[in-house]
Amino acid sequence: MLKQDFNKDWTFGNNISIIEASTKGIKKNLNHVDLPHDAMILTERSADNPAGSGGAYFQGGNYEYVKKLILPKEDQGKVVFLEFEGVYMNTFVYVNGDLAGKNDYGYTNFYVQINDFLRYGQENEVKVVVKNGSQPNSRWYTGSGIYRNVKLMKAEPIYIAMDGVRITTVDAEPDLAVLQIEIAIKNENLGLHTGYAITTIKDAEEKVVSEEATKFSVASRGEISAWQRITLSSPKLWDTDNPNLYTCTTVIKLNDKVVDEDITTFGIRKLQLDSVHGLRINGRTLKLKGGCIHHDNGVIGAAAFKDAEERRIRKLKEAGYNAIRAAHHPMGRTLLDACDKHGMLVMDELTDCWTHGKIDYDYATTFIEHWEQDVERMIGKDYNHPSVIMYSIGNELAEIGSRHGNILGRKIIEKIRSLDDTRYITNGVNPIMTTLGRIKEIAVDQGFSELSSSLDSGEINQVMQAMGPLMGQFSSSNIIQDMIEEALGVLDIEGYNYSPERYLIEHEKSNNKTFVGAESHPAALDHIWEIVKNNGFVLGDFSWTAWDYLGEVGIGKVSYEGDPGIIVYAPYPWITAQTGDFDITGHRLPISYWREIVWGGRGHKPYIAVQKPEYYGRDAKLSLWGWTDSISSWTWPGWEGKGVVVEVYSDAEEAELFINGKSQGRKTVGDDFKKFYCKWDTTFEPGEVEAVAYIGGKEVGRYNLKSAGAPQLKVTKEREDLRAGSNDLCYVNIELVDASGILNTAVQRKVTVAIEGPAVIQGSGTGRARTEENYFDSMHETYNGRMQVVVRAGVEKGTATLIISTEKSESVTIEIPVV
Repeated sequence: MLKQDFNKDWTFGNNISIIEASTKGIKKNLNHVDLPHDAMILTERSADNPAGSGGAYFQGGNYEYVKKLILPKEDQGKVVFLEFEGVYMNTFVYVNGDLAGKNDYGYTNFYVQINDFLRYGQENEVKVVVKNGSQPNSRWYTGSGIYRNVKLMKAEPIYIAMDGVRITTVDAEPDLAVLQIEIAIKNENLGLHTGYAITTIKDAEEKVVSEEATKFSVASRGEISAWQRITLSSPKLWDTDNPNLYTCTTVIKLNDKVVDEDITTFGIRKLQLDSVHGLRINGRTLKLKGGCIHHDNGVIGAAAFKDAEERRIRKLKEAGYNAIRAAHHPMGRTLLDACDKHGMLVMDELTDCWTHGKIDYDYATTFIEHWEQDVERMIGKDYNHPSVIMYSIGNELAEIGSRHGNILGRKIIEKIRSLDDTRYITNGVNPIMTTLGRIKEIAVDQGFSELSSSLDSGEINQVMQAMGPLMGQFSSSNIIQDMIEEALGVLDIEGYNYSPERYLIEHEKSNNKTFVGAESHPAALDHIWEIVKNNGFVLGDFSWTAWDYLGEVGIGKVSYEGDPGIIVYAPYPWITAQTGDFDITGHRLPISYWREIVWGGRGHKPYIAVQKPEYYGRDAKLSLWGWTDSISSWTWPGWEGKGVVVEVYSDAEEAELFINGKSQGRKTVGDDFKKFYCKWDTTFEPGEVEAVAYIGGKEVGRYNLKSAGAPQLKVTKEREDLRAGSNDLCYVNIELVDASGILNTAVQRKVTVAIEGPAVIQGSGTGRARTEENYFDSMHETYNGRMQVVVRAGVEKGTATLIISTEKSESVTIEIPVV
């Protein structure tokens, strides 16, 4: 069925009057909203909100979305569906006051057939009730409401079923590819019908490369599959470097009349897996340079806009990533489309829990009743996406340490294989999580009885932080091995969280196994990547995380002696995790450049970061999920002549540091803190700091930073125009730079934004992890010299004017055409 946009012109409320709403926490509770829409990002945060640190101290709530729908009388007798790509959570769909459909899980797409509830030729009411008031129900920020797209579909009663075109690459070589196409056809009419299923395949240039027609007969109330086998000469294969895509248009014809049509985008690629070559795509071994991501889009919350998802994937790809893991839920269609387009591989994940909840009201409350349905929806959504190479059945599941849990795990795996035997199956196994109930016993068994009192919290991240560098030895315990052996034995790929030591241990027991780091501490990459590079049976690694996110606040923070706070999480007003290669605005952080160097992707060019001199000389405690408290800047007014630590990242043998042309000495790279890293304890002098890298005594690369002068506003937009009536976004970056264009990270200014014309501000803010600002506020204080505004297209054509002004009476105006 062809899908029509159903995102526009909804009325929004939260089960209380709109007037009351302003005093109940909804700051921008407008009657009219367009989807996708995140209600949670518009709420006031407070320290006592039940979502707590995991939910970034935001509010939950119960909400209603209402939309009017008129279908002509001639549509009577057709089938009509709504697809909701994601609603968080506990969703009830009513049509003209009657319940038409229900869905509990906040991350699966679901369909509601509504033709029996409609009044044709008259106005109909579609009402979506979202019950997200029971908090906490997740370990991270979820958002609230209809945060992904909604589509309307209609067809004659003989039609292609939902996600009913499945395209399988049977074989793929440079000169020839074989495809199998399965078309699920339903007949909701009385009477047997005979017709044709016709497919037309076009390449990216719209050239027809294949056509095939298959005759079928389907009985009353029946469902059949039409099968086609197609051979393509000289196919353009899909991989991470060449993400070639095809389009398959499928039509159903009865008596020479087209009664339904489906358009599917797909890629042709061949997957292979073994313990010698590892993972191969189209015959070429590829190591997974992966990162985990949550689903929020920073200052615009959980709303899954196409431009936001594409921007994130594009930036990650440019930084060297070739794979992402959905953490910890099925990805939305929009994000998968972006991965297909940009050549980003995907590990799609079912859930964070099964029957043992990790938080009061999480998915465990309904998992056992709905997991099969949710697996079917995840597979149906993913099947034609070439970017999806593996499924994860869950993350850090407590059940895999029990026999009954392993029986459930086998059922889930068998269900996935029955629906899709073309991808591989893994699991994010955290050996520590599996044995939390016996953790003190293991501590004694491993000779760390003095540590046992530090393991009382029972919360997995706090337990891991308490263990610190001892985690590897804990994970190697015979007690743990016995508990997880069966769970690992049913997987295609053994996936481990924070346990790279187990790869070699398990390989010695069986040389047939393959492994992937489903989740790892970001600063451990230098050690992990050596294992990945040198062992074919280790496929790659997924860092926690690739992109900072809302919730799990402060998990990557640097703590100094005397700082208040919890072991891992931070108190209000922290808002982000402060972990990741990018902050929530998409600004690339120093650890990302170190990671790129470890991966071998920077061509011997070094990188410089500077630890904040305000903390010089204080003992720092680094989080397992963090990095040093450094930024790439040589602008530190007020610290002249005082101590400062300069970091240099390089893949060279040696590096030399110069300050204003004077050498600070040459060092062997890798002697301090990490491989590919060295540092100088020196004195700050304004001017220039430069790093020079050497291999065999010869210079191979250099990099410098210069001090910034007096700042002025610099405003740049990431796209030239927006399309009227679309969901297009324009990201606008506001920076404080000097006359030479050097970013001044030391001066922070309050910036006010306003817009006039046919566009709206979807959100604005900075990457600051600790703030009381809201992303719906019109004024923000810059952070390290930066701020971001996200502008969304309006309905009318014209020119939108964005006005940016500061407390210093500076003002910049930019125009964004809406065409």
